[in-house]
Formats: sequence, C-alpha cells, structure tokens
Amino acid sequence: MKSRATPLDLKRIKVRPLAERRSLSTLEEILVAPDQPPPPCPPEIAAAIRECARRIAAARARDAAVILMYGAHLVKNGLLAVVNRLVDRGALTHLATNGAGVIHDWELAFLGRTAESVRENVATGTFGAWEETGRNIHLAVLAGATRSEGFGQSVGRFVEEDGVTLPGREALEEALRQQPSHPLAPARAELLRAMVAHKLRAGRHNVKHPWKAHCIAAHAFRRGVPFTVHPGIGYDIITCHPMFRGGALGRAADIDFRLFCGSVDRLDGGVVLSVGSAIMAPQVFEKSLSCVNNLRLQANRPIVREHAMFVVDIQDNGGWDWSRGEPPKDSPAYYLRFCKSFARMGGTMHYVQCDNVVFLHNLLHALNQP
Repeated sequence: MKSRATPLDLKRIKVRPLAERRSLSTLEEILVAPDQPPPPCPPEIAAAIRECARRIAAARARDAAVILMYGAHLVKNGLLAVVNRLVDRGALTHLATNGAGVIHDWELAFLGRTAESVRENVATGTFGAWEETGRNIHLAVLAGATRSEGFGQSVGRFVEEDGVTLPGREALEEALRQQPSHPLAPARAELLRAMVAHKLRAGRHNVKHPWKAHCIAAHAFRRGVPFTVHPGIGYDIITCHPMFRGGALGRAADIDFRLFCGSVDRLDGGVVLSVGSAIMAPQVFEKSLSCVNNLRLQANRPIVREHAMFVVDIQDNGGWDWSRGEPPKDSPAYYLRFCKSFARMGGTMHYVQCDNVVFLHNLLHALNQP
C-alpha cells in the first residue's frame, strides 16, 4: 500500500522575531545568586549533599572526572551562576545537557528572557517558530563544524565572541573540489548549502549577547571546560525553523558524544551528577560507558570502576530503595529510566529526591566548607 504521507517543506515555515514572543521567564526574576544562603533542606537530603561534596573533593584530588548532566529546567530555574561558580572552583570537569538546555541558555544570553506557552503557541503554529533562536543556533553549529567543533563549543564560542565569521562561497566550493574526501568536506558542504538556500553572506555576522556573563555555554568556553549537547532530532524548537538541518545538528552531536566518552574514560573514582534529566542523561551515559569499556577491554585495561552517581530529580523513587539494587519488572519503579539505567552502570548510585535549586545551591556551599 502506498503511503499517503509526504514530508513537509519546512523551508516554508513562517517565523517571527523573538522579541515579539511572550516569554514566561526573565533572567532577572530567576537567577539564583551563588553567594546567597542556599534554601533549607531536610536532614536526609543534607546528608546526601555532604556525601556528594565529599565524593567530588576526593575525585578532584585524584584528577578524576566530575560530570554534570542536566536537563533544561536547571537553566529555567536560574542556576546558571551556580553552575558557573562550580566550574570556577574546579568542581566540575565536564558539562552535558540536552538541546533544550542550550536553547534556553542561549535565549537568556541573547534576550534576557526565555520559555513560552506550549499550549497556546502550538495551537497558533508559533511554538518554536522564532527567527533568532533557530537562525543563530544553526549558524553557530554550521560554522563550528568546519572547525571540527561540536554543538556545545560552537554555541559557547558564538555567544562569547558575539557572532560568527562565515567563509566565502567560492572558498568552500574550491575546498570541496580540491579535497572532496577531506574529513571536513561534509561540514563544508552543509554550510555552503545553507548559505545558498538562505542567502547568508560571507563575512562577519554580529550577534550581541548582552547577558552572556551568566551563560553556561559561554562560561565553559571561556574556562576551557568541555560542554556537550546531546539533542534529539525533532525534540527541540529549532526544528520549527526554515534553517533546520538534521544533518548539521547530528554532526555536532556526533562530535559531542565522542568528547563525552573521553570524559567518561576519566571516571575511575569520579562522580556523575544527573540533575533533572529523565531521558538524556541515562541514555547517553549508558552508551558512552559501554563504548569506553569496550575499548578498555580491547586494550587489556579494567573497565570503569569506583565511580559514584548522584541522580537528582523532584519525582519520587517509585517507592523503591535503590540501594537494594534493581526492582522486579512488576514494580512501577522498574520503569523509572532515570534511576534504573544508572543503577545498572556499576559504581554506586544514589537517588536524591530533591529540587535542583536546593541540591546544587547547597552542594556549592558544602564544597566551600573547609
């Protein structure tokens, strides 16, 4: 039977200026000041945070990785300055987020506000259809790929340098003719295609980011800390834009996954923090750990061991004590991916049912204690 479905022509999507959007959050309203006293928390949560701080200090003393994997609500809850302070004091060696996490981060740096009503804007066909967000993130990723940069580094550079410089079309065409099998040829071809299709001129594209001082992506770029983005095709609002190119986003995510694996290879005795990421963190971590162990075993090296994982989410734990191991399949807790995947990853997994502001703000202050 012949399919009646045909692909939509997304180049016909009508986008509007981002400044016209009714944004739900402003940086001024949500930003958590790292030097302010952290919110109070129950004794059992405080004990888990102290244990996490102890593990992080021990990991850094032995130069092991400390990886923060987080979902978009960490940004929407205003923890940008707290994360950046953790980076500054050397507590975190790698940051990883999903596509929405970097999109909200970019919008706050560019506009000082973010988030929109999904219910209202899907009904009007305007959800995600904002010119500057889709255009500039694609510009950053397309240009970054020609420098072998992944998603996170490309956006971090774009914000920190207030824009990007695009090469001339003739130079790209000549490079493709002369070196068609070069590792960067696909990235050059993708950029050239975008420049032609969207009439992007060569030279400097200046994009000011007045609030970039708080941007996680830019701060990681400044500090030289790996920052990786792990998106899903069709997951994020930049899909709703004429410049959407799954190939470009996939290429950037490819680089970032391999970079993330490099940090996982330094995880012996280290720490993973999964904060508010029910899907991306467990899915990406389990595949990266398998890749690292595969290569280690080929080289007659032991698999990653003695790592601690702190999984933080506001959802309950399904009524299961995860220190007992994995629940049976007839338990609802078995289907909590954000717990189950980490419980299968060796090392020790601690589940902390906690608001992400409470956890990270208190963690910062616990690390500051002598």
